[in-house]
Amino acid sequence: MSTNLALSVRGLSKSFPGVKALDTVSIDFLEGEVHALIGENGAGKSTLIKCIAGAQAPDEGSIVVGGTAYKALDPQLAARLGIAVIYQEFTLVPSLSVAENVFLCRKTSPSFIVDAKARQAKAAEIFRQLKVDLDPARPVRELSPAYQQIVEIAKAVSREVKVLIMDEPTAPLTTSEVEMLFGVVRDLQAKGVTIIYISHRLEELFEIADRATVMRDGAYVATKLISETSRGELIELMAGRKLGETYPERRSTLGNEALRVEDLSGNGVEHISFSLRRGEILGFAGLVGAGRTELMQVIYGAAPSSGGAVYLNGEKVRVRRPSDAIRLGIGLIPEDRKGLGLFLGKSIAWNTVINAIKSISRGWLVDRKREGEIAQEYRERFSIKTPSLEQMTGNLSGGNQQKVVIAKTLAANSRVIIFDEPTRGIDVGAKHEIYRLMNQLAEEGHAIIIVSSEMPELLGMCDRIIVIAEGRKTGELMKAEFDQTAILDLASRGRHSTLASA
Repeated sequence: MSTNLALSVRGLSKSFPGVKALDTVSIDFLEGEVHALIGENGAGKSTLIKCIAGAQAPDEGSIVVGGTAYKALDPQLAARLGIAVIYQEFTLVPSLSVAENVFLCRKTSPSFIVDAKARQAKAAEIFRQLKVDLDPARPVRELSPAYQQIVEIAKAVSREVKVLIMDEPTAPLTTSEVEMLFGVVRDLQAKGVTIIYISHRLEELFEIADRATVMRDGAYVATKLISETSRGELIELMAGRKLGETYPERRSTLGNEALRVEDLSGNGVEHISFSLRRGEILGFAGLVGAGRTELMQVIYGAAPSSGGAVYLNGEKVRVRRPSDAIRLGIGLIPEDRKGLGLFLGKSIAWNTVINAIKSISRGWLVDRKREGEIAQEYRERFSIKTPSLEQMTGNLSGGNQQKVVIAKTLAANSRVIIFDEPTRGIDVGAKHEIYRLMNQLAEEGHAIIIVSSEMPELLGMCDRIIVIAEGRKTGELMKAEFDQTAILDLASRGRHSTLASA
């Protein structure tokens, strides 16, 4: 790692109505380093990288690149200076080939006619440099998220990138894919490229990063050498307080059976049986594509069953669509909270009551006063951080969005609640709040299911864990039997693959 500066921000400030997103932030990024940028949701990380990339202009301060200070950058200038960003949502065209995406909207030959073969050859050379075996002629839609990340990186390399910003690059990846990505990052680092690496997964920073800068509430907090810090210290710097144990202590008492599934099949799962009691938190572990989410979709009525039965409180029920599940008291917090859990263009209040709208309506008229009362009740109960219940949910942090989805589920009087990847893309402080809410719900007698790709989350939160492999139940462990090796073994039976996350 060089001591030469690749990029600096000096006194950057940026305000939006009612929010100071950046407050005189100053950070140095060195040539050839992997510099982690961490902080809770709302810490200012996204605003900072948008300023560096030229997507937003700071109100004050400067960005220094190559010894020249700029009051603001635009995307074209940032690209000319060698700055590139890979956002969580890829900017690829699925119908085009890998090579066409690498050189999209760029002229690569003197002729006005695109030479597809020449582009493929140039793309192939970049992948050789990155030590990745990828066919440049292959359509991007056929690639896994990991290889789509590689295509985004290749786009940056083709532009002679000097500073590459990666926003939550490993969120959708399996363990083996993360290792492949890390190999590419290390290779770029060896060539002198500076990597600004944003991630909520603190454990991986100790594998890939040289330094970490912590931000909180729009302000710079500290920069630490990874070799001289710990996960605990970083968490405390991020939160501004001691969080204690990651998983709060459980105090719920198990009650009667709330849900029973017998021989359930459909949507890729076969002959699944289990029961769930009030006050219990039941986990589902498995490999990527094992069928955990697919099973929950059948239970919730989002996918049809082809056999078997579902019982609620001892009575057999038919759940043919999500509206049936909601009416019966089954709620789902989906993995894709933005796409499936919320209407991002609608207000917090609207989202909170949408599943219970009939109970506060007379014909076509909604009781707006009651809507506001319900939304305010959950805002206070879940400490949803917002200046107004009329704020669009798309403007909330990931943790606060998840709280709104939970509020929406509870407002509909759900007693059996399915959490699918409940803390994906959520910072450690917000994770602790979500865990506390889950425990609180269990203590109140709700029956909870957690589907998670994070093994520590399952081990720390659940009373029992059921393991699914290739659409079938392969094992069930009680709390006293929890063992990561045993779960991995059950999850890989009949299939040679990698656990979603360890």
